[in-house]
Amino acid sequence: MSDRSGIFAGEDPFVIAQAWLSEAEESEINDPNAIALASVDAEGLPNVRMVLLKEIEAQSAPSGGAFVFYTNYTSAKGVEIEQAGKAAFVMHWKSLRRQIRVRGLTSREEGSQADEYYASRSLKSRLGAWASHQSQPLSSRTALMAEVAKVTAAHGTNPKRPPFWGGIRITPLEIEFWADGAFRLHDRFRWRRPDPHSAWEILRLNP
Repeated sequence: MSDRSGIFAGEDPFVIAQAWLSEAEESEINDPNAIALASVDAEGLPNVRMVLLKEIEAQSAPSGGAFVFYTNYTSAKGVEIEQAGKAAFVMHWKSLRRQIRVRGLTSREEGSQADEYYASRSLKSRLGAWASHQSQPLSSRTALMAEVAKVTAAHGTNPKRPPFWGGIRITPLEIEFWADGAFRLHDRFRWRRPDPHSAWEILRLNP
């Protein structure tokens, strides 16, 4: 039995994650929802980049609890995640001296949830999603802006969500909550489950 209390207390890791994120929103200078997202290519070579986490789904959701971000499915990360069906990320907050590590299974979110998020973005960001052939070679910024002008003329002021752009849901099999401790004696609690609808095993880990 673990000795969780304080910031680690609770029986739903997604509630804890949301509480930590809400706290970080009050203290981080920029992008408290930034995550370092890791994937692997077809040869197994790791890849990592920063993206913005947009949703934390409750454990009671059909997904069994998940983390959602949005991207171009034809991008390097989109292709790699589609091939592997798995991904990992870490959220780190310097102001709180805490981090959350997640490893899990992936699936697309291409329905009304993705449509609603896309519609909430600024018009320029929505058009940018159409214009950018993400991760592909680009001859110049001038060429990119010409493509923006082209899609603006084609799609107008109320563009629909591109079919190649949407959400990726990471349904975790493992979540670790980490908080800085004196003399590098950090607190770490790992939540692990064999599948998205099984009970969690919670263990305290050595720092």
